[in-house]
Amino acid sequence: MPSIARATVNTVTPTDITPKEDFLAIEEPLEIRLEYGPEQPRSTRPLSVTMRTPGEDEDLVRGFLLTEGIVQSPADILSVSTLSENVVLARLSPAAQFDMQRLDRHFYTTSSCGVCGKTSIEAVLAGGHCKSRAPRKINIDKEVIYSLPETLRRQQSAFDQTGGIHASALFDINGNLLALREDVGRHNALDKLIGHISSENATLFEESVLLLSGRASFELLQKAAVAGIPLVCAVGAPSSLAVETARAFGITLIGFLRGERFNMYTD
Repeated sequence: MPSIARATVNTVTPTDITPKEDFLAIEEPLEIRLEYGPEQPRSTRPLSVTMRTPGEDEDLVRGFLLTEGIVQSPADILSVSTLSENVVLARLSPAAQFDMQRLDRHFYTTSSCGVCGKTSIEAVLAGGHCKSRAPRKINIDKEVIYSLPETLRRQQSAFDQTGGIHASALFDINGNLLALREDVGRHNALDKLIGHISSENATLFEESVLLLSGRASFELLQKAAVAGIPLVCAVGAPSSLAVETARAFGITLIGFLRGERFNMYTD
């Protein structure tokens, strides 16, 4: 499916109005359905609808199931298949354990729900699906960290055309790009990335660096914690709850990574 659409726009300046062709990031709904249960016939239910940029939908679903705690490991997912352009079915292992009532409550409380940050972090901790709560250390040269945004920027094909899409990228400690995913939603971009890597080799997360093309929010740090990523860098600012979450899960968090400078919020 295409991820970019063409559009005709009028560019307005103080002296002129000029029509030209432009490109837009496509945004469409994706319905995620879940097949589960130990016996035949198995149960099937709609799980969620998310607005996303089409492409890597199966990666998105795998990452979503992991980072939202629906499954505990990649092995809990038997298969992910596309039923139609905007509908994907995830089949869970008969042995997969999950809380159906939690699904009905729409997962856990987040910072956007108007509750305190402590409650949000405790809800993630209570889920029991994050990799670590102890500080983890990796050795990486600051010159490598400086280089990450430019490496990401050179690979952002959709951003080059639209200027309106987020990216999440995973690097090794030498600055080599392992994987990159783009989406109109920053959460989707990270879920696509985590879904892709987890289906290939989830151990890569343990010695890796995550780079976010925008700001660092609580939800993105929670997803990084689930994956077990020890170092998260963001081009933009972190929120206060993102810093608390990074500290709670032993993640080193860097923000305002621009040129040869950055702020380190946890260590």
